[in-house]
Order: sequence, then structure tokens, then C-alpha cells
Amino acid sequence: MTAAEAQQEWLDLVNDHDEVIGAVTREDAYARGLTFRVINAFLVNRAGQLWIPRRTAHKRLFPGCLDMSVGGHVERGETYEQAFRRETQEELNLNMDDLPWQQIASFGPRDGLSAFMHVYELRRDDPPTFNPDDFSSAEWLTPAELIRRIEQGDPAKGDLKRLVQLCYGVGRA
Repeated sequence: MTAAEAQQEWLDLVNDHDEVIGAVTREDAYARGLTFRVINAFLVNRAGQLWIPRRTAHKRLFPGCLDMSVGGHVERGETYEQAFRRETQEELNLNMDDLPWQQIASFGPRDGLSAFMHVYELRRDDPPTFNPDDFSSAEWLTPAELIRRIEQGDPAKGDLKRLVQLCYGVGRA
């Protein structure tokens, strides 16, 4: 492996049954439309609002868009839960051992989403101290408010609307 290859983000390549069949760089997976794994999570407060951040303008994909509370790729050899724990620490500076959480769903491309994914829910009333390299701002929105904002043209990450529809049963056409 060259030094350049070692610095790339490597993902597990999966088949239509979410079984690992190889490894691929993130860049190559997107360029070739290959199937990989991601995690997404929503931070939910006692009022049922979702903590929805806005991605920074310098993000490679979906700059300046509304996003899930936590999201990221499952790296090569990592489990969904390991990726969830890592991404939550990196993006929200939260330790998973310090708050209630649960997996709420498991989806894939057949569900109209971009990848295989496990979706989690974190419970917390206080907004997290998010990583400013990932997010520029955030706000609490009900699932219905979020869907309305997206439908009114507020730019959002590709799977956000569909994921909220699937997980929270709002805004379905």
C-alpha cells in the first residue's frame, strides 16, 4: 500500500445483502456508485424536537446543507455501533456511555436511501458542543417543521428528508 493509499478513507464494500465483499476508498465508492455502509443519528429532546445542524460551507458533499445530528461512513473493519460511537465523539463531543441511546432503524438502498445504514436516536435536552469543522450552526426542530423547511427549499443533505419520513412518519406524500 502506498502512502497516498494509506491516507485515504477506506470503507467496506458490501453486496445487496449488506455483506462485506471487499474494500474500497471513499472516493472510489462515490465515483463508481458502489454500495457501502453509513450511520446516522438524531439527537432528540424531551419535547420531541430533533437537533438539526447545518454543514459547514467547506464540506466536500452537501456544503451548507441541513444534516442529521450525527452521520458518517462505517470504516473498513468497523461495526455500525463502533462507527456511531466514533462519529458522535468526533462531531458532537459526546461520549456514548454518558447518555441514553438506541438503534431505531436499519435501512438500505431498497428503501430509497444512498447506502446501507443503521439509524440511532440519542436523548438529551441540552445542545451539544459540536465540532466547528463539521457544522456551522444548529437548531431544534420537530420532524414536521424540518420536512416543511426542506420542502420550502432549505437545502438539505440527500437522505435527510427520506430518513425523517421513514423514522418519524411525517411528510409522506
